Amino acid sequence: MHPSLGDYIDRAALHIGEIADERRSLLDEVARFVSSKRREPGAVAALTFICTHNSRRSQMAQLWAAAAAAHHGIDQVRTYSGGTAVTAFDPRAVAAMQRAGFAIEGSEGDNPRYRATFDQGGPVVECFSKTYDDPVNPAQGFAAIMTCSDADEACPVVFGAEFRVPLRYDDPKTADGTSEEAAVYDARCLQIATEMLCLFSKVV
Repeated sequence: MHPSLGDYIDRAALHIGEIADERRSLLDEVARFVSSKRREPGAVAALTFICTHNSRRSQMAQLWAAAAAAHHGIDQVRTYSGGTAVTAFDPRAVAAMQRAGFAIEGSEGDNPRYRATFDQGGPVVECFSKTYDDPVNPAQGFAAIMTCSDADEACPVVFGAEFRVPLRYDDPKTADGTSEEAAVYDARCLQIATEMLCLFSKVV
């Protein structure tokens, strides 16, 4: 684990006790899905985080889920993200993840492809905005984790999903262009980190 990210994870774990019971129940559902997949020989627990534009919350959740699984030594997990429309991984969200300790490099363009790592020499996660049914994402047998109410309501059916859960997060976009912008993105980053750490601590 990158040293600064490891320190951040230690601090985030201190907030697990603050997670509300209702959200713990949702996290437990996902943990049971992952645990059940790990009991199947050769199976992989595929988690696809979905929000409208695949620009903020779903991207952050994908990266934090990957890091939290690695932190807890949980193998047989693959994390993905997508939206109902394509925009770009928002640079404010990218910056928040970098402040947390992820190493993220990207290219230019309307929808840049970023390369993110949470460990020196570890796996590289390619991050870019895409729809949830993009060819890089699993087509069946995955868990659809709905990170925003708009996407949850716009997709009454997520085709190919074996399991679906509404794990909604408030959109940090509401603070864009304000003096609170960085603080709001950092707060959302911490919330997602804390909940993903809680989730993977329950996986057996």
